Amino acid sequence: MKILMLSSSFPYPPSRGGTEVRTFNLLKYLAQRHQITLVTQPHAAVTEAEIAALRAEVTELKLFDLPASPQAAPKLARLSGQMQRLAQSWLSNTPPNVLHRYSPEMQAYVTAALASREFAAVTCEHSVNEIYIQPEFQQLTKTVVDIHSSVYAWTRNHLEMGASQAASRDRLYLPLLKRYEQRYCRKFEQIVVTTEDDRQEIRQLCPEAQIQVIPNGVDLDLFPCRRHDPSSCDLAFVGAMDASHNIDAARFFALEVMPLLRQRYPSACFRIVGARPVPAVLELAAQPGIVVTGAVSSMVAELHKATVCVVPLRTGFGIKNKTLEAMAAGVPVVGSDRGLEGLAVERPLRALRANCVEEYLEAIGRLFESAELREQLSAAGRIFVQREYTWEQAGAAYERVLNGS
Repeated sequence: MKILMLSSSFPYPPSRGGTEVRTFNLLKYLAQRHQITLVTQPHAAVTEAEIAALRAEVTELKLFDLPASPQAAPKLARLSGQMQRLAQSWLSNTPPNVLHRYSPEMQAYVTAALASREFAAVTCEHSVNEIYIQPEFQQLTKTVVDIHSSVYAWTRNHLEMGASQAASRDRLYLPLLKRYEQRYCRKFEQIVVTTEDDRQEIRQLCPEAQIQVIPNGVDLDLFPCRRHDPSSCDLAFVGAMDASHNIDAARFFALEVMPLLRQRYPSACFRIVGARPVPAVLELAAQPGIVVTGAVSSMVAELHKATVCVVPLRTGFGIKNKTLEAMAAGVPVVGSDRGLEGLAVERPLRALRANCVEEYLEAIGRLFESAELREQLSAAGRIFVQREYTWEQAGAAYERVLNGS
């Protein structure tokens, strides 16, 4: 089968973020059995070596330039451009970030490629790529959008939790985002999401939609189970530290949980591990017992150093790679409802759940005090991921969607 995959985000290396990890691993699986043409837009930091490595994974790689950044323009021109994009967003019911990445050249290629009827399916890897699909394309091929998570639900949740970095802007855009998702979901024959919560969110916006839940996975070779328990009071939280949900989580845990935890365990250390930490995260390193690492050479090595991995997310929808990777690495997890979304962790016990300061203190204390409980969660978490959350399983499910089975 010939498949056209659209990914505005350049999905290599598959360690930059959740979108890139998911896109790369799904295309890698499909490319073993099908002819994949990947259409993508490399950003300025992408190297020729990375382009060559991605090209080797697919049948054909089509590259298109990203539009020039508005920040490069003079101040007056930037302001004028912002007003124009705002007006265009409201008129088209399309968020500014989608319009900004839009490439007319990429649109022309996609339209011509689908008109040729050579592709059995076209997939949009993340909802931002929906802009290239027209409703009439359903007459030419199977149309699929892999949403990853609802942008409307994500933004609404950030506002509800007080975690938005631009609350006034997000309140303004919230009605637009709702109309946007209602509109674009109707263009696709099949919608793919990562959790049941997201399925319900999209179902409310588009009741007639055909929605399939396909969770994320883990490359078990990249995240081997740890060989020994550090038996320390070290905690780790991992992720891209310029993402709003991670910033909020890191600050909540560092400022509200750690001071009380260190009263009970003076040697407790909280390592915030991830690339691109913003100033609001960097300043946390001034607090006792807190380390901000920035980018690291090996995420799994950082996980193996920790006695416990915490996932104190208070916002955001979708299944979390960070949670699955920690469980695969054999590191006991204490996570919130958002951090454990989509995962059955209570029966049998595979992770501990916490949603407020007192619950984090109780759960982490249990793990610090009990090597037996740490061993139990370590083994159960690894087995859980092996059985249900590999990229092979996710890829096979995605293939069934594309085959219509």
